[in-house]
Amino acid sequence: MTTTEMREPTFLVLAALADGRKHGYALIAEAAELSDGRVQLKVGTLYAALDRLGEQGLVEGAGDEVVAGRLRRYYKLTDVGALRLEEEAARLAANAASARAKLRSRTAAKVATA
Repeated sequence: MTTTEMREPTFLVLAALADGRKHGYALIAEAAELSDGRVQLKVGTLYAALDRLGEQGLVEGAGDEVVAGRLRRYYKLTDVGALRLEEEAARLAANAASARAKLRSRTAAKVATA
């Protein structure tokens, strides 16, 4: 499957859904946790992303419930979404491995010239 690079917030939303369905605020909290606080999703941004990901077939609605008088809408990762997340995780891991190899080469070159 040929795909384009995934933006970090999208990656984090899909990653947050990888272990089961979640509602919006849980997704916001988990994205923050997964990114060590670097990514703070806004509510409007999250729901726009969920709509887009739904249109792409990567996530789907997974039910609603009322909690303390407020509607919680749940979302889950589709099989296509899981595949796309796996592809992106592999791409990022390959890039990180390449960068680490370059850093090792740089360190070895510095030691050799010292």
